[in-house]
Amino acid sequence: MDFSNSQRLFDRAVKLIPGGVNSPVRACQSVGAEPLFIDRAEGCLIFDADGNRYIDYIGSWGPMILGHRHPAVIEAIAKVLERGTSFGAPTDLEVQLAQMVIDAVPSVEIVRMVNSGTEASMSAVRLARGATQRELIIKFDGCYHGHADTLLVAAGSGVATLGIPGSPGIPESIAQHTLSLPYNDVDALHKVMAEKGELVAGIIVEPVAGNMGLVAPQKGFLETLRELCDRYGSILIFDEVMTGFRVAYGGAQALYGIYPDLSCFGKIIGGGLPVGAYGGKRALMSKVAPQGSVYQAGTLSGNPVAMAAGIATLEHIQKAGFYEALDQKAKHLLSGLERAAQKAAIPVQTQRVGSMLGFFFNDRTVHNFADAKTSDLETFAAFYSGMRQAGIYIAPSQFEALFISAAHQTEHIEATLEAAERVLAQL
Repeated sequence: MDFSNSQRLFDRAVKLIPGGVNSPVRACQSVGAEPLFIDRAEGCLIFDADGNRYIDYIGSWGPMILGHRHPAVIEAIAKVLERGTSFGAPTDLEVQLAQMVIDAVPSVEIVRMVNSGTEASMSAVRLARGATQRELIIKFDGCYHGHADTLLVAAGSGVATLGIPGSPGIPESIAQHTLSLPYNDVDALHKVMAEKGELVAGIIVEPVAGNMGLVAPQKGFLETLRELCDRYGSILIFDEVMTGFRVAYGGAQALYGIYPDLSCFGKIIGGGLPVGAYGGKRALMSKVAPQGSVYQAGTLSGNPVAMAAGIATLEHIQKAGFYEALDQKAKHLLSGLERAAQKAAIPVQTQRVGSMLGFFFNDRTVHNFADAKTSDLETFAAFYSGMRQAGIYIAPSQFEALFISAAHQTEHIEATLEAAERVLAQL
């Protein structure tokens, strides 16, 4: 493949933008590559600035559950553009999308729209502290909840990819109010809550971890979180920015039957446009301004273009059989990858929850971030390079999940598996 246009754009970008990218993991540094600049997309395919075609398993990092440029979403966006792009005032569309989220998620009675997953999780944590009058927050190693100061301690995603153990610029006085524990470790949870439970404002968790690679919750982990929060009066926050409307229409909480006090959403509810939301029971959400005293605001919150795209997406994914079809496609892809790795005698561990999936070049089962970090990153980098050259677009990091969309068809998955078999054989 020729990447000369992408290279020229990157050479310009590094002079104008930190690292040449507007989000760190896009830089592809951990896999020894430089980023592709994307020109357009259609369905499950993306095309770079040099005209190279790729089968896309990133899906804009999760939102594109219908695929790129789905006609219903494009039509909804075009229709609202005739009215305007932003008003800084309430619209009917934000009311409609709020109702759809509330109808889908039993634990949510009131929802506030924001502009990103970072805003949603940051706001949920502030609300938990304001409601409990406590300061301590518990999170889990390798779980990424956005780049707010409180939540960047022992985070996943780009922080894990770049090997950054937090970030300069976060005062110790802020970081000391966040404890990070091993994911899936109920013994550590019991121990810390027994010692500090009366001081814990809230526990925030990815109910299915997607920012250390894909790591599913072990039986009893989410149940323990719910039981301990109830016991000590702490607020349980599910970060469903990735999992919401992805692993099930009602999110991971509907899939596992464990319901938090607050939920954070993003990605799919904006249909590919910038969006976020947080919500919970009426009594808790009533503490948010202007009804209550916990302040949070946003100039572009409830943006009509994002709301229209989200409504169109949610209307479509409610159709009968939608999630079952996604599940079968994801199962097809992951089982084929396992067979290809086995044939090449390369150890690989795979995990999947619905249409979120991941694999680790590892000979041990991955239950937490410490396990994930034992993966063979050199093998992953070589696999990434080979797959990219073969026209398969996967996340440039061992510590990111992959996503299936409704636009992926059998021929796309078979082509991906044929490429994987060739690349793994070469490795």
